[in-house]
Amino acid sequence: MTGFQERLVDGAYALGWSTVKKLPEPVAARLGRTIADIAWKRRGKGVQRLESNYARVLPDATPERLAELSRAGMRSYLRYWMESFRLPAWSKERVRTGFDCKDVHHLTDALASDQGVILALPHMGNWDLAGAWVTTKLETPFTTVAERLKPESLYDRFVAYREGLGMEVLPHSGGTAFGTLARRLRDGGLICLVAERDLSASGVEVEFFGETTRMPAGPALLAQQTGAVLLPVTLWYDESPVMQGRVHPPVEVPETGTRAEKTSVMTQALADAFATGIAEHPEDWHMLQRLWLKDLDPGKDPDNRDSGSGNPDNKDHDNKDPDNAQKDSEKRAP
Repeated sequence: MTGFQERLVDGAYALGWSTVKKLPEPVAARLGRTIADIAWKRRGKGVQRLESNYARVLPDATPERLAELSRAGMRSYLRYWMESFRLPAWSKERVRTGFDCKDVHHLTDALASDQGVILALPHMGNWDLAGAWVTTKLETPFTTVAERLKPESLYDRFVAYREGLGMEVLPHSGGTAFGTLARRLRDGGLICLVAERDLSASGVEVEFFGETTRMPAGPALLAQQTGAVLLPVTLWYDESPVMQGRVHPPVEVPETGTRAEKTSVMTQALADAFATGIAEHPEDWHMLQRLWLKDLDPGKDPDNRDSGSGNPDNKDHDNKDPDNAQKDSEKRAP
């Protein structure tokens, strides 16, 4: 991306946060649907990739059904952005009533245990809203990680936005965040990680809707190292202004096996929980990038893949080898 393009992207996000939050909610919702429909009709790379990803979720879907689903997916994606631009202006009561979480007892019980808790989510619904609900409704702060974006000013905007919602945001730079996350968990804290896409060479291979992809090792490794409870979460929208969500049962650490074997089993369990939620609400899965290994161009380095949308959560986690991440964390942990 050129310097001019970076400034253009930064300016677009600045405009969103400064202008959209001032719009009445129905106006912002209509604006989001209009932008989504325009993007869908243009059939750009992101829309085409979204549709091909949905084809993995619903292999028997007709082309007409996939087109219908991708339009709904773009509307869901733009709802996420309109909400995110408006979240800083929401009252605490609006945040508390803006999310309905099923089976939240898995989370509240884990928090009460003081073991530390890891929430792992796919790119579904609006995880910023879910996070704001946790800090507001449950009055529980948490730590997350964001990929550094270019320009730096855009990354700073995302950090300021999320810190304003009550989150601690760590920059993702190799294994350096791992030790801090481990310390937060050992102190009984909560961390949240978007965790269904890691196409780097050190990602853990899993079966996802019948094909192979890679997901980050971090959630499973942190649970093993710290004894924290690992909880998958899925999010979706219905026709109401209230986002829906579910906290799935804990992913247990296997009693036997090497660290790598345990990590593989646990990451597959996360993938299975994510797949359950995505299959039920595919239109709310905002995956506009390549995900399955078959979709990577032959002969290319895994890092030469679709770019993200500017959202730091849509970037790939450049995870280190699990053993190196473990060693890094041990060096930094008290």
